[in-house]
Formats: sequence, structure tokens, C-alpha cells
Amino acid sequence: MLYLECASGISGDMTVGALLDLGADREALQRALDSLPLEGFHTEITRVKKSAIDCCSFSVNLDPEFENHDHDMAYLYGKTNPYAAEDSDYGHGHSHEEYGHDHTHEHGHEHSHEEYGHTHEHGHGEHTHTLADGTVITHTHEHTHGHSHAGGHAHRTLAEIEHILADCDMSDHALELAGRIFEILGDAEAKAHGVAPSEVHFHEVGAVDSIVDIVAAAVCLDSLHVQGVIVGSLTEGKGTVRTQHGVLPVPVPAVLNIAASCGLHLEIRDVQGEYVTPTGAAIAAAVRTADKLPARFTVCRTGYGAGKRTQELPSILRAMLILPEEKDRGEDKACTGDTIVKLETNIDDCSGETLGYVMERLLAAGARDVHYTPVFMKKNRPAWQLNIICTSEDADKLAEIVFLETTSIGIRRLVCERMILPREAGVVETEYGKVIVKKCDVGGVTKIYPEYDSVAELARRCGVPFEKIYWEVRK
Repeated sequence: MLYLECASGISGDMTVGALLDLGADREALQRALDSLPLEGFHTEITRVKKSAIDCCSFSVNLDPEFENHDHDMAYLYGKTNPYAAEDSDYGHGHSHEEYGHDHTHEHGHEHSHEEYGHTHEHGHGEHTHTLADGTVITHTHEHTHGHSHAGGHAHRTLAEIEHILADCDMSDHALELAGRIFEILGDAEAKAHGVAPSEVHFHEVGAVDSIVDIVAAAVCLDSLHVQGVIVGSLTEGKGTVRTQHGVLPVPVPAVLNIAASCGLHLEIRDVQGEYVTPTGAAIAAAVRTADKLPARFTVCRTGYGAGKRTQELPSILRAMLILPEEKDRGEDKACTGDTIVKLETNIDDCSGETLGYVMERLLAAGARDVHYTPVFMKKNRPAWQLNIICTSEDADKLAEIVFLETTSIGIRRLVCERMILPREAGVVETEYGKVIVKKCDVGGVTKIYPEYDSVAELARRCGVPFEKIYWEVRK
């Protein structure tokens, strides 16, 4: 399972950085970003220090005509903000209007703009910034563009976003997740503006950096193959923040709408500033399957994602891959017993695509196992029996998913006794890296079972066949 600890809030870039630090597939991410039909950006993945913590930083660097000053502290909070960078234009007496065009923040808005076209090229060498909290950021990038841009700040509808996603090279699961995040954002912005989601033309969904952050988060999460995501409370600050609509109170309306509609828990701290962005809130809402950590678990890997803003709380998102321990492990016994719930239903009029999607949702929502068995129903109709193994606490939630996503109108629920071996998580060191394993003891013999996700992630990273790493672990 994945645990997102949002003690310093959450944003799109913080999420991507944390997932990359956990070992998300960078090649899959690059393929997806290269296939996006968008202009005016390039990305960087670097290591930075935030409050002396080594973090992964995912940056979406925009060409000047797309720049939105989302990380300019003086622009967001005023020229006297103590965390404003020394070289900030807004921190040195420049008014917003002096630039001759609108700068935007990460919130929805509608406005017209004149089309313009130009060719430009620019390059930047390596430079370093040391911010107020000790954060050291190093950038190295060079790029040249020779194309025309029509309207620097795009304001796209959800329908236009769907066309962009359709052209992106990513898995069906990542595509579904990205679409869900955009849908949550669209609903929140529509409610804030008092219009239907299809009528909203807003920067939050249309901006290049928001699209890249959301696609990147979906691809990274998909590549980690997690079965469930725990998101506790989201730490948020107080005060106000500058947006395209003017100065808004924190939390901003979009974040409040997402929290209300998706049941997110907010913890308002006595600190100034916006720590939860609409994109971050939408990602948390789209991936969350639980809001509490299990009583006992093993930490398999930890990742830290760095945000770009410098505020009183360090903008760090900590992510952990954890392995929950079984209840009543009973290490002193050959085996122990407990109860488990089995849900089953027969389905004869759903497509294979639907059934595959349902399995993904059930596993992500906490099912211990899901499988289909071919059966023949009355009138000799070929069908599938859906079987779900789960805890009693998750049974109602999983049954609701089946009712919503399939044509089933009845589900059988069986409470079963089972015998289980005591098990614990361990790590085996191979020549390719560490692999998480499950260890079971029976009759004085210890059996080692490599965890699929850990083997698969290492095989992708090293370009080595899955079986080779698997048998290396078994040896």
C-alpha cells in the first residue's frame, strides 16, 4: 500500500517528486510526457535539500509566455513576505500590470486573450538558489524553440483535456486515473463559478503545468502498482493568496469544494500561506482508498517530494510503501485462524473491458484477492462468477463498487474461517538491488516468497528479465 503523509500540504509537483523517489518508472513517465500534444514546457528531475532533507524535485519549466508565477512568494502573498526570493520581480517594487500580460495562479478563471506568434530561443546555464529555509535548488537547462504560440495562457475545457489525454502514451489505468483527477477538479471549479462542468474554461485544468503534473502523477502511481492509497488529513494554512480572481482566503474555494465532495480531512494550522493546491487535493481525492494507517505495518520504501514554495512549514510530501501485517500473527504457532469474507456474484452481460476495470477498482479499494471463474447460467448462457476475498470491514464498500460498475443486482456474502501461516516482511539483497519478500515459517522451515511488485519494479529499472531477478531472490 501507499501512504501519503501530507503534514506540509500537497501539490502536483510534490506528489510526482515523492512517487519518483519511491522508484516510479522514469522511462514510462518520459514516454508519456513526450507524447503530450502540448508546447511551451520542459521538465527536470533533480535532488534538492528541504530543511536538510534530501528530496526529489519534479519541475515543469514553462516558456515565458506560459509562466504563471505559481511559486513566486512575493506575487502570491505580497512584497513584504519574509520568504520571497531576493531576485523576485514582485519583491522589488514591480507592479503586476508592468508586465503587459496576465499572470495566473493555480485556480480556475475565464478571460480573453489576443493571439500572437513569435519565434524565440533561449538557454540557461547552471545556477543555484539558496532560499530562506536552507533549500538549495540547482537548475541546468537549455532549450530552443522555433514555433508560434497562439495565446500564451490556454483555457481548456474538460472535453479538450480528454482529447489531449487520448493522445498520450500511457496505460489504460493511468488514463482512467488522470481523467478522474481532471473530473474532480472540473466539478470543484464549476461549483466555485456556479456553472456546469462542461461550460468551465479554467486555468487549473487548462494550464500546461497542471496538465503535466496530473499526467505525471497518474503515470508514476500506475507504475508502482500499489494496492490501495492511504491519505490522512491534509495540512493547510491560513490567510490569503493572490489568484487571477484577486485575493482569495485560504483554503481556496476549489480545495474546499474537493474536500467537501470527496470527504477529505483538512487540518488548519496556525501558519500563513496556501499548502494544499487544487491539483494536490484532486490527486489525493482520486487515489485515496483509506484514511488511517493499519495498526502494524512494515515500511518497505520511503520517498520525499519537494515543493517549490518556501513557507513556514517545509513543502515536503513524504510517501511510504508499506506492507500491513496480518492481525493475530501468532508467530509461536505453526498456523493460526481467523475469518475472512467472500463476496460472489454471477455476471452474464458485461464486457471484458468492464470486468477488467472492476477488478482494478476492487483491488485498489482494499480487496485481498479478486478473480473470475467461467460458468454456465440458466438457458446455457456463458457467464463469469466474480469472487472477492476481503475483510468484513471492507465488504460493504467493495459490494457497492460491484453494484455501481456491473449489471449485478445481487451479491452472495459468505463468512469463511481460514488457516494462515505466520508471515512477516523482509528484504533480500541481490546484485540488482533490494527486493521485498514475504517470509512464512512452518514446521521449522522458513519459506521465502518474493513480492511481485518489488521484483517487477527492479526488473524494469535494471532492464533485466523478471524471472532472472525472481530466481535470484529464491536462491
